[in-house]
Amino acid sequence: MTLPSESTRALSGIRAYLFDLDGVLTPTATVHMHAWARLFTPYLEQHGAAPYTESDYFSYIDGKPRYDGVRSLLESRGIRVPEGDVTDAPSEDTVHGLGNRKNEAFNETLAEEGVEAYPASVAFLDAVQASGCLVAVVSSSKNAPSVLAAAGLADRFEVVVDGAVAARDGIPGKPAPDTFERAAELLGVPTTVCAVVEDAESGVTAGAAGEFGIVIGVDRGVGRAALEGLGADIVVDELDELIPLLPVGSDTHANDTPREDGE
Repeated sequence: MTLPSESTRALSGIRAYLFDLDGVLTPTATVHMHAWARLFTPYLEQHGAAPYTESDYFSYIDGKPRYDGVRSLLESRGIRVPEGDVTDAPSEDTVHGLGNRKNEAFNETLAEEGVEAYPASVAFLDAVQASGCLVAVVSSSKNAPSVLAAAGLADRFEVVVDGAVAARDGIPGKPAPDTFERAAELLGVPTTVCAVVEDAESGVTAGAAGEFGIVIGVDRGVGRAALEGLGADIVVDELDELIPLLPVGSDTHANDTPREDGE
């Protein structure tokens, strides 16, 4: 593919890459999609609402913190339930109960289907780290550590800002840029030299809302035009398309501020 020259130049000044997890590094977006379908297909049928579809995932759920996804989907069907509390049992008909039910469905689906990292994304990660750039994972999911471990990527990231970290520290989730900003802070670099790497509408929106060096969109189904419209500077089908644009063997970043632990 041919990339815009200004976007190509922008990569040369990037010192850190902030990767979304589900759909960017691993195909756990598919696991999440199946888990959400497990939750909402029978639930909407029981409530006499319009059936759950794959497009609902992209429109109302993808990339958002779990409870926000529940709220958004229910609002789309005009269904109101009590907010509840994070300790609600998965059987409870509350926003938090449904979110916890979805988490059960995710873990069941992950156990059944497993997960492997995208080979092209791992190749890009290899090239990014070889060039001397720092890396972090920024995910709305509270299951990020277990997914990284299952995919064999846990030892690649010292900084992980996931849903659990956001909840613990009171950080607004995507589409707000705050979790990406927190990752940049933990890496010890300004946001202006960070690349946000996202496949979800809410994630690209988050990247565009902050002062980041560049927002890279990975089209896993949202669509190139939609990602560009939301603020992606570059959109690729696979991340290894960007490898030729990375510096090789550079020691530019050797004296960067040491990283802090993201957990």
